[in-house]
Amino acid sequence: MRFTPLAGGETDSALLNEEYKAAREIGKLRLGAERLYFRAGLKTWFIPYSQIRRYFRRVMQIPAKLCCGKGNFDIESLVLCGDGGELAQIQLPGTKAAKIVMEQLKTLAPGAIPRAPEKDAAKAPETAEK
Repeated sequence: MRFTPLAGGETDSALLNEEYKAAREIGKLRLGAERLYFRAGLKTWFIPYSQIRRYFRRVMQIPAKLCCGKGNFDIESLVLCGDGGELAQIQLPGTKAAKIVMEQLKTLAPGAIPRAPEKDAAKAPETAEK
């Protein structure tokens, strides 16, 4: 299997392959001892937990017309952020899986912030400069 680093890092295939096989699988992603892996297309991406600066859940509501009325489908995703901003958005199988992943990441990536960045905080530096 070919592994691609998400934010730079080592690419020792034997080590990565062993950890990938032993990792806990939740939907498209796997939680290894030192790295998070996920599949996108034909590639398997990985990122060491030490390079994750922020992670959070993103829930997108997709409107749907059903036979008995209207409703929304909730699409759960895990968003990973690094030093330069958002690195990846990984779709998860459901709310239960998203909560499990968030709890696991609290112990695996203790240095990362488990919430979305503030929208007002992102705009504040721009207004301060003007």
